[in-house]
Amino acid sequence: MQAQEFDVIVVGYGDAGAAAAIEAADGGARVLVLDVASGGGASALSGGVVYAGGGTAQQREAGYDDTVENLYAYLRQEVGGVVDDATLRRFCEQSPATIPWLEAQGATFGGSLAPYKTSYPTDEHYLYYSGNEKAYPYIEHAEPAPRGHRTVAKGLASGKVLWQALAASARRKGVVFVPLARVDELIIEDGAVVGVRYRVLEQSHPNAAKHAKLTKRSGKIGNWAPGLVAGTVAEIHRLWESGAVRREARAAAVVLAAGGFVYNAEWMRRHAPEFTGISPLGTPADDGSGIALGMAAGGATAEMGKVTAWRFLSPPSGFIEGVTVGLDGRRIANEDLYGATHGNVLMREFGGKGWAVYDSVSWKKARSQFWSQTQIFQKLQAAFLFTIGHKKARSLEALARKAGVDAGGLRATVDAYNAGIAAGADPARKDLELCTPVAKGPFYAFDISVDASPFYPIPGLTLGGLVVDGETGLVAREDGSLIDGLYAAGRNAVGVCSNSYLSGLSLADCIFSGRRAGAHAAALARTAGPSAAAPAVAAD
Repeated sequence: MQAQEFDVIVVGYGDAGAAAAIEAADGGARVLVLDVASGGGASALSGGVVYAGGGTAQQREAGYDDTVENLYAYLRQEVGGVVDDATLRRFCEQSPATIPWLEAQGATFGGSLAPYKTSYPTDEHYLYYSGNEKAYPYIEHAEPAPRGHRTVAKGLASGKVLWQALAASARRKGVVFVPLARVDELIIEDGAVVGVRYRVLEQSHPNAAKHAKLTKRSGKIGNWAPGLVAGTVAEIHRLWESGAVRREARAAAVVLAAGGFVYNAEWMRRHAPEFTGISPLGTPADDGSGIALGMAAGGATAEMGKVTAWRFLSPPSGFIEGVTVGLDGRRIANEDLYGATHGNVLMREFGGKGWAVYDSVSWKKARSQFWSQTQIFQKLQAAFLFTIGHKKARSLEALARKAGVDAGGLRATVDAYNAGIAAGADPARKDLELCTPVAKGPFYAFDISVDASPFYPIPGLTLGGLVVDGETGLVAREDGSLIDGLYAAGRNAVGVCSNSYLSGLSLADCIFSGRRAGAHAAALARTAGPSAAAPAVAAD
């Protein structure tokens, strides 16, 4: 079997892999990208939000003078030391130029600011507060600024449109893309990674067209309800297995960018048992295979128990104005926290069980916002909550009995909440503008537990991965030494979002870490000398 020769090989083709490929190609490298599917991965299924600040054109258009120091002050709270301060500073310093770099690849962003709190804006708005910028305790350390830059597209197509722009740019730069290729071994010589062995269902095979069709049909549904497409996923795997052939490729550098491991049930049970009930967000390729490749080469891992669980209350924004409680009636946290931050408390401190409670005033306000504040997928969830997905009672005690919540605990929480509003300071420090007393019956509640309903799931993804050098992206061993020729990026690696997830921070980290790895890998390839001419490979 003759090995194909390149300068840089990228494993995985989401936003991290695409950014690595583009940067390596710009550095003069001949790049091969291998992806187990047809490219895009979880990035293409995402909301296409990139967390950026420090003074972007879109922020200025919306009237905000954010600074790099202000961005750094905020992110230090979220990052929690999972990357060193020098790496976080580089991320923040490069942040204002990230959006222009993406625009140079063909993506489009806008500065129309969402005027209400939301987990994802409607198509009228492409800039929003996508994290905890306005919430306690974060607001005490940094001036709030909107940093969620959503790629301009309709509905949930923003993630797909962003990845397509990156993939098209990579193609223009000569990057060779081979889909349906699963890397199962790194080639290591004298302690350095010098290539990969993989199996591929080549595009000329009769199974390839059906594989692509089924993958496209099941992708978005599987992202939110994986159980509905389990049979299709099994058929996709069978088609690949029956037609795949073995291949080998060599290069001076290999970049692992193959996603997280939320679809690896064994790893989830081992590393994050509290989160096994969440709905996996991504694709079946998020099975930890890229991380496993790095581990097999001697790479260390960290933050493997860090998982984001998204329990978004808004939109409608009126749903933030009630109180959330555990089954004992205790307040979970200030409800204006970002959904993943609030969800983390729910999962880790309340066993994933809780309810959101409202009076008739806040319930009516939320209903009035149904049409103006929601995308179609948000409308479906809100419609469920407003119809069959809630409990209703004339008193809080009766509501507690229906919900299975301790009545005394709920009454104490609500009384403290109402008294705090009257005194001008919510006990949980929620923004008073988002506080409505829970006082006027009838009262309403809906289940925010991890197993509440298939119509109201808690989706999530893994944040930990391979330990990498903050300056180069090279994978590190347990003793701190670096593995020559092996890089990791995106959710294959520990990065700026590996402690706490915000909308857009994972994609921003994919771009940052992918570009870092691609640039250094290209430089390594240059020092290694010219490679042999690469044989013709079927490109995308």
